[in-house]
Amino acid sequence: MVVPLLNEADSLPELYSWIDRICGEHQIEYEILFVDDGSTDSSWSVIAELARKDPRVKGLRFRRNHGKSAALHQGFEHSRGRVVITMDADLQDSPDEIPGLMQMIQTEGFDLVSGWKKKRYDPLAKTIPTKLFNWAARQMSGIVLHDFNCGLKAYRSEVVKNIEVQGEMHRYIPILAKNAGFKRIGEKVVQHQARKYGSSKFGWERFVNGYLDLFTLAFIGRFARRPMHFFGLYGSLMFVLGFCSAAWIGGSKLYRMSQGVRSIRVTDDPWFYIALTSMVLGTVLFVTGFLAELIVRKEGNRGGYTLAETLNLGGANGTSGNAV
Repeated sequence: MVVPLLNEADSLPELYSWIDRICGEHQIEYEILFVDDGSTDSSWSVIAELARKDPRVKGLRFRRNHGKSAALHQGFEHSRGRVVITMDADLQDSPDEIPGLMQMIQTEGFDLVSGWKKKRYDPLAKTIPTKLFNWAARQMSGIVLHDFNCGLKAYRSEVVKNIEVQGEMHRYIPILAKNAGFKRIGEKVVQHQARKYGSSKFGWERFVNGYLDLFTLAFIGRFARRPMHFFGLYGSLMFVLGFCSAAWIGGSKLYRMSQGVRSIRVTDDPWFYIALTSMVLGTVLFVTGFLAELIVRKEGNRGGYTLAETLNLGGANGTSGNAV
């Protein structure tokens, strides 16, 4: 289990007990990896106490808040199970779903199974934008899921080891998995629990950012390794269109002059400036594509996350991590 969290000290003991009970009843061998995303309450102390009592409890803590995507990325990197299940720490995701999710991965052959909170306990101001967001994600990705952003998901271990969750791309992990070549993506109706402790950590800006990230991901999915195919193509088209337009304007001017027909100056023709602008923009796009081709061939810093402490990960407790 990979459980990202931010200021969820009240819910952690209950979540741990719930997971332990369900896994015990179904004889499931498990580990829980809590990823503390820079909590300012006593969440890390609770995790440390749980880890002291049960070695199956692991912990990662960021020095500051990096976001859910960063927490999942680090959790995936340190996960060791053949099946990896993610869930939120606020008790709105039910551990009762764990056996069913595992069965779909282990016996039904799915690479990824996403939860679908068909009945939600959220206000309309949240559910309506969520429905629109999921519709747009389905149309753009071709993946038939009703709830892309559900935190309760199950993965084959190969999936989480071959995707990189950056920025705020945790909403689009099924799309990332599809882009990485994992096509067996399924869905399971899951329970949505009403929030018991605390308040939501996400505001309205997530909907705006979500749509922007969706377009970014759609572009990256097609052109991440060949940006010249996009920028070069449209840049060339714009340059050729502008050049031909400028040549037509200049040729028409020369023809009228040869016929003794009075005409306006080229620089007084607004179409001349439209053609010139098209040529400039085409050149900029082409150069952008060329530079992007150089950039994608170089490896650089992909995370920038700083781990403050770890628990039961094979290293000394309380050690500080260096920036990646």
